[in-house]
Amino acid sequence: MARKLRLESEGGIYHVLNRGNYRSDLFRTEKAKLAFMTCLAEACAKTGWRLHAWCLMSNHYHLAIETPQANLVEGMRWLQGTFSVRFNRLRKEQGHLFQGRYKSLIVEPGEGLGRLCHYIHLNPVRAKLCAVEDLHEWAWSSFHWLKQPKQRAEWYTPHAALESGGGLADTPSGRAKYQEYLAWVCEHEPTRKALGFERMSAGWVIGSLDFRKELAQEHRAAAAALQLGQGDKENRDVAEAVRQDALNKALRLAGKKREDLVREGKSVPWKLAVAAVLKRQTTATNRWLGENLRLGSLHEVSRKVCAWERQPDQGWLKKLT
Repeated sequence: MARKLRLESEGGIYHVLNRGNYRSDLFRTEKAKLAFMTCLAEACAKTGWRLHAWCLMSNHYHLAIETPQANLVEGMRWLQGTFSVRFNRLRKEQGHLFQGRYKSLIVEPGEGLGRLCHYIHLNPVRAKLCAVEDLHEWAWSSFHWLKQPKQRAEWYTPHAALESGGGLADTPSGRAKYQEYLAWVCEHEPTRKALGFERMSAGWVIGSLDFRKELAQEHRAAAAALQLGQGDKENRDVAEAVRQDALNKALRLAGKKREDLVREGKSVPWKLAVAAVLKRQTTATNRWLGENLRLGSLHEVSRKVCAWERQPDQGWLKKLT
């Protein structure tokens, strides 16, 4: 069976979710949850993603992702792949962690996104892991950050949820009213139906009829381009342009030129610093870094950059960031 086409766009919003393989309790321990959140933070730094809501359950996750660049597929490949490698390495295991490819539903900005945020925030309540009045104390969803601004990551924003909850401000009063709104939603099944909770993880789009019609037209056009061999190439070209722009910027900051990559040795400090920064800021692979920075094989790159990260050259790091 052919895989479902994923539409990507600048400024796109998506409900991304996946489960542990065979519905296993992938996030059973706090250490596993923290490891996933570390990978998610790194993915956001590399891709520029903004998260409007997130939640980790015992065997699955939910993310409301906005992509300023059209890079959902590339970023998710890095996120799930990196977490899987780290998880298996820690436990000295092998095999797939997730139940196939992640699922992604395209979300209409505005009210569609706000409703999704409510749905994600109420996941632990529906699972009877906590009561809605204690939701702010449950550490594994973005509601915890919404109520406690000092704990927020820079890539998280609560504004879509607050706006949809009644045009609320990001103030102590507004955040308290939002929790009251979620409690009201929990108590009224007709409201949950009106918000479309039963469709938040089904199908391929969350939004109004007009939004779905528009996306259907885009989907047909994208499918036609894919049949002509254009769709995948366009996505690859965009991703490569992002990496090359990042490399050009790093070279400027380092006071170097492209020819210096060929002229100077594989292990000079500035090259390793550039490689480490690009790994933090982009989804560049070790193979790509090895080829473009003339650092050697992917295994050499992994070894060299890991060693540099353990004892970074602060002078080069400051210069490049």
